[in-house]
Amino acid sequence: MYDVTVEPGDGRGALASVGETLGAAGVSVEGGGVFTVGGRPVAHLLFRDGEAACSALRAAGIPVTGCREVLTRRLDQERPGQLGAITRALADAGVTVEVLYSDHDHRLVVVADDPVAAAAATAAWDR
Repeated sequence: MYDVTVEPGDGRGALASVGETLGAAGVSVEGGGVFTVGGRPVAHLLFRDGEAACSALRAAGIPVTGCREVLTRRLDQERPGQLGAITRALADAGVTVEVLYSDHDHRLVVVADDPVAAAAATAAWDR
C-alpha cells in the first residue's frame, strides 16, 4: 500500500477533480484524508497501486508531492489506549511518525521515517 501526497489547490472543485481523475483511471482510494497545512489543502490518500494513482494525477496536471510505502496495523478497537500504545512503541524505537490515518478497512496507516524499525516496533499489531 502507498500513501500519495497530493496538493490539489484551494479552488472550489479541486478535490473533486482529484476524485474524478482517479475514478476515470479506474484507481480506487483505499483511505486517507485532507488536511490544511499553511492555509493550503494537502491530501494523503492510500492506494494499492501508488504508481497508477500518481500517473493518473500527474497526467491531469494535479501536483503529486510524494508516494511512499506505508505500514498498516490493526488496533484492538474494543480496548482504549491503543493509539497511545502503538505510538509509544514507535517513539521508544526512535521512529518519527510523519503521517497517520485510518483506511477503509479499519486499519491504522502509518508513514514513518524508518519503515523497518516501525514494522519491528509494531509487530504485535500485525494482524
